[in-house]
Amino acid sequence: MNKLYPDAAAALEGLLKDDILIASGGFGLCGLPERLLDAIRDSGVKNLTFASNNAGIDNEGIGKLLRTRQVRKMISSYVGENKEFERQFLAGELEVEFCPQGTLAERMRAGGAGIPGFYTKTGVGTQVAEGKEVKSFDGPGGTEDYILEHGIFADLAIVKAWKADETGNVVFRKTARNFNVPAATCGKVCVVEVEEIVPAGSLDPDCIHLPGVYVQRLILGAPYDKQIEFRTVREREAA
Repeated sequence: MNKLYPDAAAALEGLLKDDILIASGGFGLCGLPERLLDAIRDSGVKNLTFASNNAGIDNEGIGKLLRTRQVRKMISSYVGENKEFERQFLAGELEVEFCPQGTLAERMRAGGAGIPGFYTKTGVGTQVAEGKEVKSFDGPGGTEDYILEHGIFADLAIVKAWKADETGNVVFRKTARNFNVPAATCGKVCVVEVEEIVPAGSLDPDCIHLPGVYVQRLILGAPYDKQIEFRTVREREAA
């Protein structure tokens, strides 16, 4: 099976339509599937739901699709760096399902493992628990309440990696692993963009973060420009 595609638009052909749920990797601006997000924007699909830790920043990451009003709902943990996200949410133009970071990662992982739901203590007694089933279980600290969270089963997963071989075995670089691995596993179809593609057998099997069985399509996205969320500099000391 040939998993290599010439560009992002070709890799997404036949996968995009209105009203789908997309799991997107990345944390802040680290490990974002930039080429794939651009292709989704350019396709014109709308009413999308994104499960992603955050929406990037204004005009970067999913923020690009917020600007073009192609996103209907965000399932996210952290949204504090995006003014357009804030404006749309406060104006009632964007539906938001806030989800604690660990819970969001586990919801993606559970979906990838075929697990429809799990119980967690995170969020008990807060707004996170509103409308969710609560059960009591015996644990190390005695009987405690847990809330039911549902696994995420996405129509499409898009992620960015450092290296991949031609069969789709993937290696992420350092913190860029973040949400990319669980996001990749929970999609019916997973499309990966990478900085480098190497021949099959070139990667150490012990270093594979995402096995090729999870990856259906693959593109070379390089070269990339390193984006910085906040540029902080120190004032030059007087000579």
